[in-house]
Amino acid sequence: MPKIAYQRRQEKGEQTPVRVKIKKDDLVRVIAGRDKGKTGKVLDVDRFHRKVTVEGVMIVKRHTRPNPSKQIKGGIADKPMSIDVSNVMLLTSQGEPTHIGYKLDNVNGQVRRVRIARKGGETLDK
Repeated sequence: MPKIAYQRRQEKGEQTPVRVKIKKDDLVRVIAGRDKGKTGKVLDVDRFHRKVTVEGVMIVKRHTRPNPSKQIKGGIADKPMSIDVSNVMLLTSQGEPTHIGYKLDNVNGQVRRVRIARKGGETLDK
């Protein structure tokens, strides 16, 4: 990102994205909060606010008013809310929660940074 664009973003008060080790479609376990112990697939990652949306976790009731012009039926709908990245842990293929590390690996003659499980050293990237 050019330096001038970065300065403009800072003046506006926009946040910069943070590196998050958890990716979309990862299987995670919630380790803190009201849904502690639940597991689910990551649906969305928000790097600006360090939040993840997990399938079946933090479900809230959303009351909507009917709007015929937009074909919206009114009623109460269940909606998944995002939770902080620090409240989830990645699961290995055996279903064991683990921290995430990195190692450099040769893939087709190119050096790539690959995610590994701290417990057991299993490669997490496909």
